[in-house]
Amino acid sequence: MKPHEPYPRDLVGHAGRAPHPHWPDEARIAVSLVLNYEEGGEACILNGDAHSESVLTDLGAEPLTGARNLNVESIFEYGSRVGAWEILRVLADAGAAATVYAVGMALERNPEIAAAIARSGLEVACHGQRWIDYQSVPEDLERAHMRHNVEAITRLIGRRPVGWYTGRPGPNTRRLVVETGGFLYDSDAYNDDLPYWTEVAGRRHLVIPYSFDTNDSRLQRGGDFGTGEQFFAYCRDAFDWLYRSGTAGRPRMMSIGLHGRIIGRPGRIGALARLLEHLRRHEGVWLCTRAAIAEHWIAHHGGG
Repeated sequence: MKPHEPYPRDLVGHAGRAPHPHWPDEARIAVSLVLNYEEGGEACILNGDAHSESVLTDLGAEPLTGARNLNVESIFEYGSRVGAWEILRVLADAGAAATVYAVGMALERNPEIAAAIARSGLEVACHGQRWIDYQSVPEDLERAHMRHNVEAITRLIGRRPVGWYTGRPGPNTRRLVVETGGFLYDSDAYNDDLPYWTEVAGRRHLVIPYSFDTNDSRLQRGGDFGTGEQFFAYCRDAFDWLYRSGTAGRPRMMSIGLHGRIIGRPGRIGALARLLEHLRRHEGVWLCTRAAIAEHWIAHHGGG
């Protein structure tokens, strides 16, 4: 960067003076459960990619150039064939509101799960048309993917998505979200426990941060969790700390990331059920969609 250029990062945030969110019914914490539905949209030469997938696979596999990795493909298929259904059942049994981050191509390749998600009434947010790294994707192609993702969700779910999360965004992603329009928020950030306003291309834009730490992706090979119990314990401890903060008059939010091919496995899914039971034992917990958080923040903290 040149000396006269403004520094593009915000390291200050609320500077220890976070606004009181005044969640509905003065809840002590807002909890956002997120099911990431990606299976079928990952890197694969069948999708025209140059290599196989290597991220979040349970195998720690290296990408194979110009070839299929059948083991990796099969692991992803477990998420779409079994794991996502298990998570939907656990959420329904708990009566828990949640958001689905949906990859457009993944939904298009599994109309059965798309129909089930539509029936569930869960919020469905965009997760990119492909589950790939958009760091080097040309702007015009990313814009086209973004529009396709919106169209696919609208067609298959029956309502237009109002949230965005790429997961592996590029330098143009947030600006393209704002330029595309129709979104209340994006979640490509991990830098706070409360929503915040930012300015993008001269427009005010709401960011609802997500989380990689209270996320089942840490259970994949190479991660630091080995069992569902470790995932449960970490999420429980995070919830308990934030809940105490809310009791002390400093309510915040918590995001919990889920994947069918990860927490949806038989040896792990019970950890999610136990976590939801733990949440239900506490009063003043707002289990909500990310769209509901955005709508609340816009209504009560629209002044930025």
